[in-house]
Amino acid sequence: MIDLHVHLIGHMDRLATRENIRDYLEQARISKIRQIGFADHDLYWDQLDLPLIREVASEYPDLQVRVGLEAEYSVGQEYSLSQMIKSFEFDYIIGSVHEIGDWAFDYPSEERAHFQQDSDELYSKYFALVEKAACSGLFSIVGHFDLIKIFNARPKTDVRILAARALEAIKDNGLVVEINTNGRYKPVNEFYPEIKLLEEMKKMEIPFTLGSDAHEAKVVGRDLWEARGILKTLGVKELIGFKKQRQELFCIE
Repeated sequence: MIDLHVHLIGHMDRLATRENIRDYLEQARISKIRQIGFADHDLYWDQLDLPLIREVASEYPDLQVRVGLEAEYSVGQEYSLSQMIKSFEFDYIIGSVHEIGDWAFDYPSEERAHFQQDSDELYSKYFALVEKAACSGLFSIVGHFDLIKIFNARPKTDVRILAARALEAIKDNGLVVEINTNGRYKPVNEFYPEIKLLEEMKKMEIPFTLGSDAHEAKVVGRDLWEARGILKTLGVKELIGFKKQRQELFCIE
């Protein structure tokens, strides 16, 4: 079992301390997680203590503790992000899109705005950014692939059509897609990506990993066994972990 989307400091809810790291790793043990990856938002770069995670990890030889980063993709900011990524020996980088232009669309205060514009156009703009992110060469994993559905504003066009070019870019660039279980706890009330997209990804042989998107220790591993079961039902036989930017295979039994 893998959980590669874990936020140690959340949205600056706590400090990166030994005690807090241990809380997450203890919960990983409880949740029977074999590989856990800390991937805080690049927004909080100056508050991260990445070497400390590796130090505390030595206390947990039964866990494969990985250090990643969830990085926001922004057009025109690729070079500065690449320099940040090169400054530490990360195991993987999650590429995410939370903003369309200067609009941070996933804030609760923005829910109404999702229903005040054409949904097909909204989804098209979002997936165009995901496509660019996939082609940037910066990322290992695509985070919460269909985050744009967060408030349950659905497109009129089949989402597989709207996402097609982004999916091709992910396939062509050898990226991994996570099943992110945190969507169940948002207004949309379902995992990211939705089942139709998972089926399409399986057909395209796009590999998968898992992430709880935990912003506090007690959420580590939440619903991941269910997500694993969904993949098994679809005929997926392997999950992808990471070490030093190299993929590791985990068999789904």
